[in-house]
Amino acid sequence: MLTYKYKALSKDGAKVSGVVEAMDEYGAVEKIKASCPVVLSIDQVKAGGIYDILNKEIGHKMDTKALSVMCSQFSIILSSGVSIANCAKMIADQTRDKKLKKMLLESAADISQGSTVATAFEKNCPDLPVTFVETIRAGELSGTLEESFKTLEVYYEKSYKVQEKMKSAMNYPIFVVCVAVVVLIVVMVKVIPTISSTFADLGGELPMMTQIMIAMSNFFAKYWILMALVVLILIIVIKWYHHTEQGRLHWSRLLLKMPIIGNINTLHGCEQFADTMSALLKAGLTVGDALRVTAKVMDNYAMGLEVGAMVEKVETGQSLKDILKKTQYFPDVLTQMSGVGEETGELISTLSTIGSYYTNEYDHAVAMALARLEPTMLVVLALFAGFIVISIYLPMFTMYNLM
Repeated sequence: MLTYKYKALSKDGAKVSGVVEAMDEYGAVEKIKASCPVVLSIDQVKAGGIYDILNKEIGHKMDTKALSVMCSQFSIILSSGVSIANCAKMIADQTRDKKLKKMLLESAADISQGSTVATAFEKNCPDLPVTFVETIRAGELSGTLEESFKTLEVYYEKSYKVQEKMKSAMNYPIFVVCVAVVVLIVVMVKVIPTISSTFADLGGELPMMTQIMIAMSNFFAKYWILMALVVLILIIVIKWYHHTEQGRLHWSRLLLKMPIIGNINTLHGCEQFADTMSALLKAGLTVGDALRVTAKVMDNYAMGLEVGAMVEKVETGQSLKDILKKTQYFPDVLTQMSGVGEETGELISTLSTIGSYYTNEYDHAVAMALARLEPTMLVVLALFAGFIVISIYLPMFTMYNLM
């Protein structure tokens, strides 16, 4: 919805001014004339500057679980015969997500004035995934909007579960690393300087391990600001490079080639490809259009580029199986099963099965990686703690001789 400010003459000839929201200027004039027959001037209110800064929701991402619940509500309410505009208003009244609520209310207003559902959602919430918008657009064109929402409900529910499993699996390693960093800072800043001054007062030659530990502590104490700046600059440079075309491509390829992590990313990419393609094809998109949308939502940039390159080949008549055979990152299992789906005319259900298969493989791979990571972290922490303990206790024998 656009906002317009106006000046007009009321029915009794008095000058009035105000603001009105409408799809365009013609719609705004119609709304004004309902109460003021003569419109003197009308101008669109331009957003920008401090207005945008104050009204911008910082760091907000569309919640996958909220999307799944919303799609479920749309599917159920639409099946009861309620119009899509009233359906959006009803769901907006129930949701607790402020951004989702605002999007639904604005979209309902646009739909009431003749806008399509997909266009209204796309306009009022640019953060919506492209999969959502294109699936809804396909459902409108094919007259299966209710089924499209049901498909999206299943798709986002599965995506949410995968995300939650990954977050849950990473909680312990992240906690251990954070504790280790805090302990390292306390030891280097507080403990070691105290011990170092005690050794210096007593005199005598310290063991090499103790000298190394004290030198490290002094280095951290003296150059911690410089080290923090270097780390900050490195993070900024890496972030900048990661946002360039070449940087994104190199990083995504590296993630696919790394031991253990590479296999996990490949499995996740296959699962994402199969689930997204299945949802889009079920909504009524052609294979070419489904591939075009899937390429945009792939988490791994290199795999997304490969999927994007498939579009032209599919539109020239090549089969999906033959195209997948020539790709670099998609495994043979995905290629063969997709071929079976094409040959039997059950590509949608086959892709859904493939998605479930790779979801299970992804979960298993993550579990196995964490099972290896936890003892490795414990060994590293034990070595670290052992080095500190030995460095402290070795000079004790010297101290007893000096006392």
